[in-house]
Amino acid sequence: MRKRSHGSRAVVAVTAAAVLGAAGCDVLGGEEPQSSGSRAPRPSPSPTPVWDSSPASIAAVGDSITRGFDACSILSDCPEVSWATGGSAEVKSLAVRLLGASKAATHSWNHAVTGSRMADLAAQMTRAAAHGPELVTVMAGANDACRDSTDAMTSVADFRTQFEAAMRTLRRAAPKTQVYVASVPNLKRLWSQGRTNVLGKQVWKLGICPSMLGDADALDPAANLRRETVRKRVEDYNTVLKEVCAKDLRCRFDGGAVYQYRFGTDQLSQWDWFHPSKDGQARLAEIAYRKITARTA
Repeated sequence: MRKRSHGSRAVVAVTAAAVLGAAGCDVLGGEEPQSSGSRAPRPSPSPTPVWDSSPASIAAVGDSITRGFDACSILSDCPEVSWATGGSAEVKSLAVRLLGASKAATHSWNHAVTGSRMADLAAQMTRAAAHGPELVTVMAGANDACRDSTDAMTSVADFRTQFEAAMRTLRRAAPKTQVYVASVPNLKRLWSQGRTNVLGKQVWKLGICPSMLGDADALDPAANLRRETVRKRVEDYNTVLKEVCAKDLRCRFDGGAVYQYRFGTDQLSQWDWFHPSKDGQARLAEIAYRKITARTA
């Protein structure tokens, strides 16, 4: 939060005195209000907006989605097509949309790490803050749900503690940096789209999100319960992201936009049918740009 100058406090004090004078002492249970002929008080000046919709530099933290995993080749990162900081003309990343292509190349940094969970975010925040960025983008949480089993998923309480720790880490190093927090995608919808592809299901067997994608064709009660458990956990994670972000005046949550986005086959990797393709990365960039440049959250 920006500190008010002594001059601003003086203006507020004078305005407050004018309001009390116009209303008489009735606000304190005393005399009757002054006549309607009294001069109306001037409204107090609006505070300086906390959110800047045109930041001049961007750092990204998160997991494989922000690294462009499986968007260019199988089982490989491709940060060039990252929705947050990539330089690809096909994607037109958030950095390119906000800064322009040339400036994005020198004023954006990608510190996301494939496989990261929320517990890893604080360390990434430290690296991101070292650049002094005006905006940090966060997309994390999918790997906390994508575990070997539902029992191994990060608890909601731990997820909250870890995200709060990451935000504190950033705030200690960069108190005025803005933060955009993307919701965790709907993993169950990604399963429902990808399970129609034979090649994708073979790649899933290599260990991609077992809690959701394991036994991809199974529709028995146990399999359905397992997937519903993952879906519910992701929704709980998104609630945490929303609540923690709401406590910080320089943080914007996407309102669940990424979770609600209906990824189709065109937006999924042609190799694993789960991670975003280049087209999917472009859609994520569009969502982020729209949310960040909106006048209100």
